[in-house]
Amino acid sequence: MKDLIIAGSGPAGLSAAVYASNAMLDFVVIEKFPMSGGQMLNTLDINNYLGFEQVDGFTLGQAFRTHAEKQGAEFVNDEIKAIEKIENGYKVVCANGEYEAKTIIYALGANPRKLGVKGEAELAGRGVSYCATCDGNFFRGRATAVVGGGDVALEDALYLANICSEVYLIHRRGELRGAKYLQDKVFKNEKIKLILNAQVEEILGDKKVEGVRLNNGETMSVDGVFIAVGTEANSKLLDGIVETDRGFIVADESGKTSAEGIFAAGDVRTKRLRQISTAVADGANAVYSVEEYLNKN
Repeated sequence: MKDLIIAGSGPAGLSAAVYASNAMLDFVVIEKFPMSGGQMLNTLDINNYLGFEQVDGFTLGQAFRTHAEKQGAEFVNDEIKAIEKIENGYKVVCANGEYEAKTIIYALGANPRKLGVKGEAELAGRGVSYCATCDGNFFRGRATAVVGGGDVALEDALYLANICSEVYLIHRRGELRGAKYLQDKVFKNEKIKLILNAQVEEILGDKKVEGVRLNNGETMSVDGVFIAVGTEANSKLLDGIVETDRGFIVADESGKTSAEGIFAAGDVRTKRLRQISTAVADGANAVYSVEEYLNKN
């Protein structure tokens, strides 16, 4: 039985691997994809991770993975199918084997909810983005659209209005759902053009985003489309084991969940800001919590 299993090798999992190596824990990282990096791999340009003025997600992900490997981290390329409680720990059942450990750092991340419209997948990373704070700077002085009506969509529109020439806020309902104070700010911002009772039917463009077509037949020219219609946590493996809130695992910065010996790190846990930097911090904090737990048990 190992001290620790790290589920996932995005920024949180890889950070945890480095810290677990330094702590000389007996652990393994399990990742179903051949490449590490999580959602970073779908990002063409990153300019807000400290020390890297501009880098693509693949390069940064591989740098993280190489660092962890040089520290001595062991990686297994396999898909986790189930997690079961056993005496003194947990059993992780994978497609090609089983592993047992006293603790688990669960870092399988979250995925932005998709619109599912034509052009979305084809232009992802080429003008279609799911993170305004990550990619907004690349559209400085240009026209953009935000799709959604909740807090995140409103915050994205306000953020983009500071750097873009104009922002179309497109929402399928007749009124916004976000906090009233955010709505007030949106209504007062002259750069934000509110389009209600409308849905994006197609994202236009060949090699990059050139515009959007709405279900009412209207089209508008934009260089970027920011989709903010929710996020789905990859937490199903822990259904019935840990407490969740709208699918996200309830855990603070310590990573401690409602289940003894299970710690959550990265986008999968309840948190305000989901960024590479916060995921890396989560990985470090989770290992510290694992060490505390192991020392007490």
